[in-house]
Formats: sequence, structure tokens, C-alpha cells
Amino acid sequence: MQKNTFIFIKKVSIMSSMVTIDQILVDKLNNWYVGEWPIGNMIACIIAMLLSVILCGAIGIERERRGRSAGLRTHLLVGVGSCLIMIISIYGFPMLFNEKRDVARLAAQVITGVGFLGAGAIIHRNSGIKGLTTAATIWVAMAIGLACGSMNFILAVGGTLLIIVVLTVFRGVETKINKSTPLIVVRANPNYPLVSKILTITKESDCTVNDLKSDIAEDGKIEITFLAVSNTNELDTTALLRKLEEIEGVVQVEVLNAHVK
Repeated sequence: MQKNTFIFIKKVSIMSSMVTIDQILVDKLNNWYVGEWPIGNMIACIIAMLLSVILCGAIGIERERRGRSAGLRTHLLVGVGSCLIMIISIYGFPMLFNEKRDVARLAAQVITGVGFLGAGAIIHRNSGIKGLTTAATIWVAMAIGLACGSMNFILAVGGTLLIIVVLTVFRGVETKINKSTPLIVVRANPNYPLVSKILTITKESDCTVNDLKSDIAEDGKIEITFLAVSNTNELDTTALLRKLEEIEGVVQVEVLNAHVK
């Protein structure tokens, strides 16, 4: 029994000694008083708000440059709002009657609420989905705002740098992958044998058709969506699209997954 108690005490002491640079900085600010006024708390909150503006603004600028519907202002509002709610959760509810309180309760509600906001950025059209990356960046802006509001400044900066790398550097990797597997939608007038023609053309282009779907659009046109998986290292997407456009009855041919040339 004494051995188990010693192990428990040792674990608690180790956990209590695991402090970060941010925690040390915030503790020093919290202990900074000018007379009777705790001026350090206000400075910590100002730093958190300004940092959330800078970091979430960087992500918003990247989305704005790509011409996405949720750009700079959206990411700023989400990030700063999340930061503000986290600050309120920490400092806005004083411990009355010495009762324990859960400072993460408001943060949990923010995560749920921003999830619904991100869902509004997702668009489903022509059997394809757009806006998933923008929805994810909105959700991540919320996470950065919470990190700033909880005074985890180093974590917020590191997370933002990693996100910028994913949105920029990994874009080239995604482009190379999508070149060999374009998601194509063919819109055509009804009563034309499209599927057999598409299969013939893709076979001639040395690629395989996967996940073929057929839908009827609101204007009565037939929409056939499929993945063209190349049997070689790289597919000549431009030549394939040109052949598909020459099919009788075809109105439009479009590549849905981005970055495919």
C-alpha cells in the first residue's frame, strides 16, 4: 500500500513539474501588479488577441489568395472569437464560493459551433465536393485562437507554421497525385450512348475508369462522373479531355479535383 502511494505521489510531482515557457511567462505576468491593479493579466490577454490576429490572418491570407469564399476576414473572426471565448472562460468567471470550475467547458462548445460553420463552406456539385480544405482551415483557425486564448503562444505559432507548410508545400505533392487520377465530369444531352464512348476513349488513352456515377442535372442534362486512373506514370489529361469533348451530344467536360492541368 505504501509503495503504491509513493508511486502515485511521484507521478503527481512529475506532472506538476512539467511546465512550459508559456506557463512561466503567464505566471510572471499574473504576478505583475501596479499598486492594487493586476496589469499583467491585461497584457497577457492583449498579447493573446494580437497573436491570434497575426496567426489566423496568415492562414486567411493564403485562402484569400486562392480565391476561396472563406478568406481573411472569416478566419480572423473565427480565430479572434475563439481566443476571446477562451480568455473569458479563464478570467471571466471568478471562483465564487470557492467552487471548482471547468475552464475548458466553453472551449468544447466552440469546437462544436465552428464545426457547423465549416460545414457551410463545403459545396457539393456535379457529384464532386469542394471547400473541404477551407472548412478545415476554419476549424484550425478556431484551434489556434483557443491556443492563444489559453496562453499557449509557442504551440499556436508552431501550429500555424505547420499549417502554412501544408497549404503551400504539400500543394505541389497533391498536384502530382491528381495528375495521374483526374476526377472528370461529362455533361451531355440525354439519349446518347455516353458510357460506352467514355470507356472506349479511356482505354485508348491507357487509363482505367473507376467510381463511375451517373446523375441527372436540374436542366435535364446527363452528368457522368468518373476517376480516370492512369496505367502509366502520368496521364495526358489535356488530350483525354479533348477526346471526350468530341463525343456526340457532349456539352461540357470538366475536371473537378483541383490543380490538374
